[in-house]
Amino acid sequence: MGVRYLFPLVALLGTATGGTAFAYAPLSAAIVVNAKTGEIVYSYNADLQMQPASLAKMMTLFLTFKALQQKRVFPTTLVHISRNAAFQKPCTLGLPVGQTIMVRDAILALITKSANDVAVALAECIAKSEKKFVAMMNKEAQRLGMSSTVFINPSGWKNPRQLSTVRDMAKLARALLLEYPGYYHLFSTKQFVFNKQRLRNHNGLLGKRGDVMVDGIKTGFLNASGFNLAASAFKGKKRLIVVVFGGRTPKQRDALADLLLQKGFLRLSREKKSLFLQSQIVKTPKRRALSLGDYQFSPGIYNRIEASQ
Repeated sequence: MGVRYLFPLVALLGTATGGTAFAYAPLSAAIVVNAKTGEIVYSYNADLQMQPASLAKMMTLFLTFKALQQKRVFPTTLVHISRNAAFQKPCTLGLPVGQTIMVRDAILALITKSANDVAVALAECIAKSEKKFVAMMNKEAQRLGMSSTVFINPSGWKNPRQLSTVRDMAKLARALLLEYPGYYHLFSTKQFVFNKQRLRNHNGLLGKRGDVMVDGIKTGFLNASGFNLAASAFKGKKRLIVVVFGGRTPKQRDALADLLLQKGFLRLSREKKSLFLQSQIVKTPKRRALSLGDYQFSPGIYNRIEASQ
């Protein structure tokens, strides 16, 4: 992305609602949210409905974590690849009809490879059918106050009726962080080894960026909506969530999200350190990270330990 695209973004415009909009035509929509309070730090076209692409998988993962918490499925539960799942359009793992994949592998395949076939298979495993799972997605969206979102499938594959906004996706990203902190660390997985394949995370923002640490959440792409991203980052004791829709390229999208995070943290650092503001700061969850089972972890990489070892 050329530097010329960044300068319009830096020109921030105050809004009557107390949020902040920015003038940047190539980007469709963006929002930066305080992860603890849900307060909007910056926004632009926050309620513009677009296809969320694979950001829809955040809800698929949300419901998977819920099923794990309720012990309706377990990390080692086998997920069967149906004909419906096997014939999903790419990006996929390319698993044949009748093959199985464990829930824990399915989760990491969604986070890294963003596999559409696995998303559908996981939905069928949890709800017995894709249709019933989609109903669960929409019911959960209503509970979370995602009033401008309609889910049509669990993968985010293109459908003009499947719509959301950066505001709603920020609510979902925040809910994943606050309601399932024990599983949130999985979103920082940069690589996942499955069946001798090294699956790399599409989220190029992951990791340390100056004094800001980006540790999740999800990317997405469709021709209809461009390159989308929901990301969460912390700096010291402060945490922000940024969502962008409509990037022209992955690098441009990532650069814009990075700039928004930097500007957001700068604004927070300038706020008066009153007791009230200190109470609004989100801390990294102290709850123990929940294990998915037999994995060997090195920074950013999960390798499943085979039984033969």
